[in-house]
Amino acid sequence: MDRLTPREVDVLTQLALGRSNAEIARSLGIGETTVKTHVSRRLAKLDLASRIQAVDLAHETGLVRPGQEPEPARGAGYS
Repeated sequence: MDRLTPREVDVLTQLALGRSNAEIARSLGIGETTVKTHVSRRLAKLDLASRIQAVDLAHETGLVRPGQEPEPARGAGYS
């Protein structure tokens, strides 16, 4: 997880909380296509085959907890 940028952590957190690409895009103030790109690149960077594996990893590492609500986005000032 320490290989991820803050924006990558934001996207992974939103994904792990069960958000759709459209919901992640709205929450982080980025385009849905950008979210799709982030998700696919993060899966590759973390050597994961699916969004489900990303959710498992986020839970295993303590990035999110079941039932957790997302914190407000940190802004679009980084990528």
